[in-house]
Amino acid sequence: MPYEPKPDELKRRRFRPIPLRMLVPNVITLLAICAGLTAIRLSTEGRLELALAAIVFAAVLDGIDGRVARAIKGQSRFGAELDSLADFVNFGVTPGLILYFWQLHELNNVGWIAAMIFAISGGLRLARFNASIDDPNRPAFAAGFFTGVPAPAGALLVLLPIYLSFLDLPKLPTMLVALYTLLIAFLMVSRLPVFSGKTMSTRVPPEMVLPVFVVVILFIALLIGYPWHLLSAGAIIYLVTLPAGFMSYRRHERAAAAAAAPAETPASSLSEQPAVFDSPPTSPQSDDRPPRLN
Repeated sequence: MPYEPKPDELKRRRFRPIPLRMLVPNVITLLAICAGLTAIRLSTEGRLELALAAIVFAAVLDGIDGRVARAIKGQSRFGAELDSLADFVNFGVTPGLILYFWQLHELNNVGWIAAMIFAISGGLRLARFNASIDDPNRPAFAAGFFTGVPAPAGALLVLLPIYLSFLDLPKLPTMLVALYTLLIAFLMVSRLPVFSGKTMSTRVPPEMVLPVFVVVILFIALLIGYPWHLLSAGAIIYLVTLPAGFMSYRRHERAAAAAAAPAETPASSLSEQPAVFDSPPTSPQSDDRPPRLN
């Protein structure tokens, strides 16, 4: 008679201890969610500078949680789902609400609709990304591209009007801000190929370690000293370089199609020509036997 485990044994197996390395990436993701929710509160209190700082902090945490999980082998299905939830809250709902509390509320329902469309577009973009991860028909070169603007980049892009307002520039018309919000929402759900940077090497040559440290320190110093100049320039450069990603994807696509096309062989053309080396046909009466003498 086969052994049947007791209910206590099944319970212990189901709730076995989880390694600490599986928890670290999820804690980082939860911190990102806390930053996004705090940004909403700060925006309602009129402290927009701190609210945008919280969004940037959430974007930084979103960029490192996956890398930390891969580095310490702490990936899990739970972590992937939690990361998608954090992206929807931080880069879909939060930027839309910040824009609405800042200026879009002047358009009443029109401004609210623009904010909702942006948030919904962020959710749809994340759902499409999760559904296409295991697509077997996806070409190999597509790993270096996103389909549509990713949610963190979309959040930082859609806040560009607020960055510009902090530079003492004239405030943009509210309707223009609403149209810009809808444009970024469209770019997020579009099929536009966008550079992902995932194929870039994560290893730094020994001779480049010190220059990389200097560049990182310089970037952090500029972000602290001139945050709105840096964020505005980064958003504008990102928008300008979007066509470059589209053209690069098309080049890869044409190269892959040319490599997959069967090459024409000379034999295929010769098969259509008459066989000049064949022996002439023989009559049914002739054969190779010698003639019979009567």
